Amino acid sequence: MPADLEARVVALESKVRELVDIEAIRDLRFRYHEYINEAKFTEIAELFTEDGEVMFGHLGNAHGRAEINRFFGALLVKPDGAGRGKQPPLSRVRQFIHNHMVEVHGDRASGFAYLEAKPVYKGESYVVAARYDDEYVRHNGQWKFKKMALTPYFMVPLKEGWAQEDLLKMGH
Repeated sequence: MPADLEARVVALESKVRELVDIEAIRDLRFRYHEYINEAKFTEIAELFTEDGEVMFGHLGNAHGRAEINRFFGALLVKPDGAGRGKQPPLSRVRQFIHNHMVEVHGDRASGFAYLEAKPVYKGESYVVAARYDDEYVRHNGQWKFKKMALTPYFMVPLKEGWAQEDLLKMGH
C-alpha cells in the first residue's frame, strides 16, 4: 500500500472512531433524558461511572452511584410531612436538549447541552432553562458520565413567565 494511501486510511479510521464515539456519547445523554421524561429515576445511576458526580447547585449534589441513585430517587417520592404517605415533588417533567456539543480526547470526552424543561413541581407548572456541562469516560468499551453539572438560567412558574418585566417595557 502506498504511504499516502496508508496515511489516508489511518486518518479516515481515526475520524470514523471519533464520530462513533460522539454518537455513543450523545446516545448516553439522550438516554438520561428519556429516563427523566419517563420517570425511570432508578435507572439513571447506571449511566454514571462508579465514582460519578452530579453537581446541581441548589438542587443538590451526589458522588458515587449509590448517592446518585438516592438523589434521583428523592425526586420520585418524598414524605409530605403530614404522615399521610408520600407525595412526589416532581409529578411530571419533560426535558428537551439543544445544541449538544461533544469533544473526544481518547477515552475521555467533555461536552455541554442546553436544557429546556417543563416540569410539574408540587402541583405547579414551571418553565426551566439551564445548561449541562459534562465529563465522560469510556469504561469497558462503554461511555459513561463521569461528571454532570447543571447551571440553571431560570426556573419560574409558567403563570408568571420568565420575561414579564421585559414584555411590559416593550409595551405588550
